[in-house]
Amino acid sequence: MAIITKITTQKKNQDRFNIFMDYGKGEEYAFSVDTEVLIKFQLKKGMELDDLSFLEVQYQDDIRKAYNLAIHYLARRMRSEKEIRDYLAQKEKEEPVINEVIHKLLSYKYINDEEYALAYVRTQINTSDKGPDVIRMELKERGISETTSLLALAQFPQELQVEKAIKIYEKANQKYAKDSQRIIHQKAENLLLRKGYPFDIINIAAQVAKIDKDNDEEMEAIKYQGEKAHRKFSNYTGYEYEQKMKQTLFRKGFSMDLIEKYIEIVKNHDE
Repeated sequence: MAIITKITTQKKNQDRFNIFMDYGKGEEYAFSVDTEVLIKFQLKKGMELDDLSFLEVQYQDDIRKAYNLAIHYLARRMRSEKEIRDYLAQKEKEEPVINEVIHKLLSYKYINDEEYALAYVRTQINTSDKGPDVIRMELKERGISETTSLLALAQFPQELQVEKAIKIYEKANQKYAKDSQRIIHQKAENLLLRKGYPFDIINIAAQVAKIDKDNDEEMEAIKYQGEKAHRKFSNYTGYEYEQKMKQTLFRKGFSMDLIEKYIEIVKNHDE
């Protein structure tokens, strides 16, 4: 049994108090507590604390400190329950303490995974070109259930997905203008897959975007790719040169007719 001999306010934090106690060998600093814990246990000078009471005070103060950390973390933006749990675990808070904090936050409605998911999906729709599959994966990483994710993703209808996918297709057409039409399609489709768009949306976007080069544009593209290939195979001649060029340009997505036409232009120019 020990007796509280003095309670002082901390200089750097007016919401915390230093508790001094006498364990039979004179006064010494024992621990500190939050205002709420001080009031809850009615700690005051002359009060006796047994070991069990001391442990309970410490446990409640640990909860209070973890709760304050969570509130500070929430002040920056909305968080999911899993994000709060992970954050407190990183701060080396014990699981029973974390559970108590989560219970308190839920009771005060400071965290709500349904509202979090709705807000997260809206933000991604308005600020990014991510598709629904990537957004669903990100929600899963944040601890949001599949059912809640699907409800939130109802805000991202097919029409809007197609609209965003078409814009990505069009940007790909501009960015890869020096590639063949087939390669542009491949790159655009791969980009959309990485961004999380499903195949049915990609197919619709491909049909609507209509990335169809005319003959002049495709010829300009094969000239650009052909010049690079020509420099690479300039040491070859005759049949071997033509085969190297054909293989390279075919892999670049150009038709055999266009490849042969280009090689004929090169041969005539060399002559």
